[in-house]
Amino acid sequence: MAQEKISATKIDAMHLPVGITYEGKLKSATRWTDTNGDNIAFVTETGEYRNPKFQHDSDNGIDAELFAYHFIMKDGKPSLYWKLYDLVSDCPLDLTASFDDFRISDIDKNGVAEVWMLYKIACRGDVSAAEMKLIMYENGKKHAMRGTEKIFQGINENGTKSYDGGEYKFDTAFMKASEEVRMYAKKLWNNFMDASGPEGKKL
Repeated sequence: MAQEKISATKIDAMHLPVGITYEGKLKSATRWTDTNGDNIAFVTETGEYRNPKFQHDSDNGIDAELFAYHFIMKDGKPSLYWKLYDLVSDCPLDLTASFDDFRISDIDKNGVAEVWMLYKIACRGDVSAAEMKLIMYENGKKHAMRGTEKIFQGINENGTKSYDGGEYKFDTAFMKASEEVRMYAKKLWNNFMDASGPEGKKL
């Protein structure tokens, strides 16, 4: 039987259970209880650096990595449930790799939390749109919404605004999810899509 409501609490690195290890610097972490038990999920970023493990074709090539982890406590010990990884490597230009949002929900009210994370990655020397991804996990299953942020380009001759990017595509898992879950995903996407206007609440 699904519980009525999932209560999530933000925690910091000092309150992560003993035994949890991760790469990068902790940006946001949440702990909650659902039908899967006692859960801890969080996102981390390395920031810009040069990883000696990566191949670099340029002396100016810089790297940045993003991680997300979900642990479930079992007999007092953390067990890794899933891990997400993305990166930009060997970038000699302006590098973008950061999480814009991380949150827990139970949109379909089935007693199992949805874990949402939205981030942007890019290596660019102009004002082109960055790649944007909204990833959701539920019960260990990954759902992905991929596209680009929307960049304001200017005013056309007829007075209308011109934009670059802003498109997205749901993967198969999202297409099989409930309509209310997809609607929630669209709202999150639109909240953080516009890079040249008011943005959603940052972490």
